[in-house]
Amino acid sequence: MGYVYYGNYAMYFEVARVEAMRSAGFSYREMEENGVMMPVLESHIRYLKPGKYDELLTIKTTIPDLPGARIRFEYQVFNELQELITEGWTTLTFLKKDSHLPTRPPKNLLDLLKPFFV
Repeated sequence: MGYVYYGNYAMYFEVARVEAMRSAGFSYREMEENGVMMPVLESHIRYLKPGKYDELLTIKTTIPDLPGARIRFEYQVFNELQELITEGWTTLTFLKKDSHLPTRPPKNLLDLLKPFFV
C-alpha cells in the first residue's frame, strides 16, 4: 500500500519511550535488575495522516505529570514535512517483579524528572 502499517505505531511508541528515558539518563535494564518492571496498562493511538513507506518519522515523547504508581507517556509523530500525522499515549505502572504488586517509581527516575515539574 505504500503506508506504514497501523500496528507498527505501538512499537514506535515503545522505542520512543525507551530512548527518551535513556537520553534523560535512566536505564530500564537497571530498573528491572533492581526488581521493578513497567508493564503497559493502556494504549491509545489516533491516526491523522498516513505515514509513508520509507519516510523518516520523528517521534516527540513527553511525560505530562510527575509519576506516582503510574506513568503516562504522550507521543506525537511527525513526517518529513514536520506535519503531525499520529498522536497517542500509553499508561504504564510500576510493579515489583517478585510480587507483581504496585510500587512507587524508582528514586533515581523521580530525581531525573522532578526538575521538569517545578
